[in-house]
Amino acid sequence: MSLPAARPETRLEDEPLLRGMGRYTGDRRLDDELALVVVRSAWACGRIVGLDVAEARQARGVLAVLTPDDLPEAFGHFAPRIRYPAPGGGEMYVPPYPVLTRDRVRYVGDPVAAVVAETLTQAEAAAELVLLDVEEEDALVDPEAATEEAAPPVWPDCPGNVAFRLEKGDRAEVERLFAEAAHVVRQRLVVTRVTAAPIEPRSAIGLYDPDGERYTLRLGTQSPHRLGEGLAPVLGVAPDRLRVVAEDTGGSFGMKNGPYPEYALVLLAARLTGRPVRWSEQRNESFMADSHSREQVVEAALALDPDGRFSALDVRSKANLGAYLGTMGTHPMTANIGGVAGVYDFRAISVTVDGVFTNTQGMAPYRGAGRPEATYVVERMADLAALEMGIDAAEIRRRNLVRPEQMPYRTPLVFTYDCGDFPAVMEEALQAADWAGFAARRAASAERGRLRGIGLSNPIEIAGGPAANPNPEFAAVGLAPDGALVVELGSGDTGQGHATTFGGLLSERLGIAPAAIRFVRGDTAEVSRGTGTFGSRTTAAAGTALSRAADAFAEKLRLTAADMLEAGPHDIEILDGRAKITGTDRAVGFAELAATGADLRAEDFSSASGAAFPNGCHVCEVEIDPETGETEIVRYTVVDDVGTVLNHTLVDGQIHGGIAQGAGQALMEHVVYEPRTGQLVTASFQDYAMPRAADFPSFSVGSHPVPTANNPLGVKGVGEAGVVGALPAVINAVCNALAEFGVRHLDMPATPERVWRAIEARAATSEGAEGLGPPHRRGSFRTT
Repeated sequence: MSLPAARPETRLEDEPLLRGMGRYTGDRRLDDELALVVVRSAWACGRIVGLDVAEARQARGVLAVLTPDDLPEAFGHFAPRIRYPAPGGGEMYVPPYPVLTRDRVRYVGDPVAAVVAETLTQAEAAAELVLLDVEEEDALVDPEAATEEAAPPVWPDCPGNVAFRLEKGDRAEVERLFAEAAHVVRQRLVVTRVTAAPIEPRSAIGLYDPDGERYTLRLGTQSPHRLGEGLAPVLGVAPDRLRVVAEDTGGSFGMKNGPYPEYALVLLAARLTGRPVRWSEQRNESFMADSHSREQVVEAALALDPDGRFSALDVRSKANLGAYLGTMGTHPMTANIGGVAGVYDFRAISVTVDGVFTNTQGMAPYRGAGRPEATYVVERMADLAALEMGIDAAEIRRRNLVRPEQMPYRTPLVFTYDCGDFPAVMEEALQAADWAGFAARRAASAERGRLRGIGLSNPIEIAGGPAANPNPEFAAVGLAPDGALVVELGSGDTGQGHATTFGGLLSERLGIAPAAIRFVRGDTAEVSRGTGTFGSRTTAAAGTALSRAADAFAEKLRLTAADMLEAGPHDIEILDGRAKITGTDRAVGFAELAATGADLRAEDFSSASGAAFPNGCHVCEVEIDPETGETEIVRYTVVDDVGTVLNHTLVDGQIHGGIAQGAGQALMEHVVYEPRTGQLVTASFQDYAMPRAADFPSFSVGSHPVPTANNPLGVKGVGEAGVVGALPAVINAVCNALAEFGVRHLDMPATPERVWRAIEARAATSEGAEGLGPPHRRGSFRTT
């Protein structure tokens, strides 16, 4: 297979964005548009005993106040795409997820009404006049507490609050191996709840065409076609009656992929008023109304032989689903559990995931979508095993890595790795990070009164899945009447650099400058089909479809040009916007070819032959001030195998961003609900801490590509690689630094207070300090 070489480093997308020429939803102003404000519950749990909107309807500028009684009978409910068995078998419990809740509220932020007015100020003022009366009840916010015998049900038809139980692996074999194991490591691991916190909160504009009875929704999203497919049943219409247009998107990370109640509300309001309707989220609204992700409580156990070789892994997780199940609400905690196997040669693995309802906002994929959680479990357990057995953290991994000669390697859980050289990747990273020289750096830090720790992780993830039947993607290549090359893509760009990547790909195949290509994407009316940008899939999926479409298009050009030039098709080459006879100056331009009226368009809707498995090795070093608990990341090294590298700048940028998000969760980010009332404690950036660029050192990023044969480009995917490895690497480094105080484990986030309390507790007694400390405020964190 001939693979493309890495291309020039300049991103085509950057200049218009840097010049303020991006076109976000907030930039698009329509004539005669109205403003919509959502009225939300201030209670997490309770029965609605009254909803009075009379005064709001009489307020100045108000055109409509929507309540559950105003929703059309045809309106449906949001529903998950993926379903699993209930505990004990049978169908998973799927609760009704309406656009507006009617009888009960189930989390702080639950929509109960919407106000439509001439201006945003008028809509906000009228929303204050809506009177919601709730008979408040105690809330459940913790998945462990929600499964206790005395816990009240979030949904009456789901006693015990467990919606589903997913079981994978061979439990009987795992139990046998544990019985004969020389050493067993056990640990309760908490993966905290986080939110995407994009720089651009969600915003949407709804329009309605009464003549065609057709809705149009303009918003920022990664997947306009999938969003439309999920929203159309809620509206009670066929998908072809809903046009979705994706504007520029200021951050999404999975959160903006699916439909939300607000989107149905702006479309209904547009239909009722006959005017465009805009809804724009406020930041505090974003914290309560955007989907959350990650939260799980995991009981893990690792069995080893006397030499520290892994034999079995047992993982039992209670995953917080929130109160409702959106279209992808069951995905993050289940679809990527295969990553629990890591890059290690286990004999058996068993995983059980219970999806648990609570009085909190629902879950959806966030960068990594289950991959960081899975990797965190196996990599944290590897470090704990090394600590307990007195083996170097790198050495215990070295003894357990899957070898290249074992490929293709079927793990004991879900995945089959097609290729990779995990030992070489790790050794290259250890050398680049100077693992052998760490002791000297630790001693130097100690002389300055600092604790120094080093953390290692070997992440692997599935990209472009599902594994057995990858999602297809759409691409088309053709000529505009003026001869311009037009490319239609079913996947959109929310910062990934698609014009750069795919422009370079077409430049190699068609000999045309990337900047001269017109890309059409993000509009379901202009691009007939599409799947979307998520799951580290786009270069493999859209690249496969585009390569095939481009090859078919080039063949059509050759045939048409051959007729015009009276030559054989095999004598025609495509270069610089022309089709010419090789070795001569006889040629026809694209404009001349377009003028023939010939069918010069080719399209493809297909997938790669299989998923890919990008992998890597992350090495993080931290310094901790024992007097304050402040943590500083001082070195960070990555070597990744993302398959063929098409553009080093894009690859490095994706890895940098992912590291920042993983480290953010490890050290500070944490969505917190008050345990009894369910009030959202972290409802602003004053309480929800976020990392900044100054919080990080320069990253050392290396590449060790082992191209996959599962797609024609040999790429494996890179969008989530950074975050998958960073989460365990940073926590492992913090715990390594604290080991001299006898701290065996510290749950994320490793805030200054939590670290300080762990040091003080271990200094005073031999007891643990896990789970200490309140939510972290930004002001007390320093890594510069």
